[in-house]
Amino acid sequence: MEAHNVNRYLKGIINTMNDGLVVISPDGMILMTNKAFETLTGYSEDDVLGKPCTLLGCDACELEMKSAQGRVWCTLFNPEHGDMKRCRCNFKNKDGSYIHVLKNASVLRDEKGVLLGAVETLTDISEIDRLDQEVIQLSRQLETEDGFYGIIGTSAAMQGVFDVIEKVALSDAPVVIYGESGTGKDLVARAIHLAGSRKEHPYIQFNCAALNESLLESELFGHTKGAFTGAYRHRIGRFEAANGGDIFLDEIGDIPLSVQVKLLRVLESKQFERVGDNTPVDVDVRIISATNKNLEQLIGAKKFREDLYFRINAIAIHLPPLRERAQDIPLLVSAFIRRQQKKSGKRINGLTRAAMELFMSYSWPGNVRELKSALDYAFILAEEGMISTDHLPPHMAEKADDSVPMTVPGDIQKPSVGAGQVMYFKETGGDPEQKKELIDALRKSSGNQSQAARLLGINRVTVWNRMKKYGIDLKRVMTT
Repeated sequence: MEAHNVNRYLKGIINTMNDGLVVISPDGMILMTNKAFETLTGYSEDDVLGKPCTLLGCDACELEMKSAQGRVWCTLFNPEHGDMKRCRCNFKNKDGSYIHVLKNASVLRDEKGVLLGAVETLTDISEIDRLDQEVIQLSRQLETEDGFYGIIGTSAAMQGVFDVIEKVALSDAPVVIYGESGTGKDLVARAIHLAGSRKEHPYIQFNCAALNESLLESELFGHTKGAFTGAYRHRIGRFEAANGGDIFLDEIGDIPLSVQVKLLRVLESKQFERVGDNTPVDVDVRIISATNKNLEQLIGAKKFREDLYFRINAIAIHLPPLRERAQDIPLLVSAFIRRQQKKSGKRINGLTRAAMELFMSYSWPGNVRELKSALDYAFILAEEGMISTDHLPPHMAEKADDSVPMTVPGDIQKPSVGAGQVMYFKETGGDPEQKKELIDALRKSSGNQSQAARLLGINRVTVWNRMKKYGIDLKRVMTT
């Protein structure tokens, strides 16, 4: 194709690009864009032609003040700085939201070296960011592969929690998870997300007690470049990052009143404003929150807004402390030992009877988190075989609670010596009719747990948990 024909069809050629393209004059005016730019930013060519490029609000742009000597207005046009390669930055879309892009920019000169302008290409990398977050979430799931979405327990109290999670997950109503520190409120929040209709969208977790008031507002709602000292770039807040999915606000009782007002607005109008910006940003997020405090007492003390309480407390889930579900302790011990075996490679197979009796009698003020920490400690001291009381943290024996019966549920079965084998505990009791219905459903479905769940009108994970609860061996069921 001859050169003049190439020039004739240049616009069509540029519109085939997947990356956004924008051409800027030496004085900063937008001269041309392509279709990918329109898709990326929401701005049509008519919206931006002849407008200053600062309209796009790129947080990587560095402007220079013009002087009497005619100094350039932008560092890109400064010969001392040169082109911009693979720069990660945020652009402001037409709707006010931010888009994370990879920008390449070069100045254009004619054959005599006269400056003609600059061309920038913009690659959308927001999907890469989303996938990075998904990898992190999947990694966490692999670490918690046991039980109901990583939550371990067959006690009646936990089965009740699982049933509520399954029902709540199908709704978009706000949820508050109440429970003592270490009971697994974060696991419940993640289970609600994974079991719900938003599971293919972002899940963002944030601890509200981790930052002071000013930083907390910026973390939740984002800020614009220059909003305060140290704000060198635009920042996308947690709510914007969670758009379309779920956001988990841990320790919500610690949010300052000033931030509570903004949080209430998000719930009521599904809009917020970034720090340093007055442009409303639309957001579609389901809020899951958690606290170990009594929010009603905080309302009485004027530390928590009553209107916010009624907004977030549409559905409440109460997690029992570990001391109230002691029959789950052997299952938790077995699961945590299994994980530590994989990490450490040590041939440690379980607890001695004395150690298990101590676990069953201890009051566990730190709940499941403390139990896991005790086993982590024991794995450091023990070399192989069984964990004894000598391997456990000294304070456990001192604080043993005599009010908790020193009994182990079920029969303790001696483990084999091989690595990877863990002492386990066979629970007795339960509902015989429920067990029979489950076995019948598994036989009718030829062992397919998903089909059995449909026959019973329950979730597949509930089938799995009931099989574990009743000690049902699928192979034995199918051959008898």
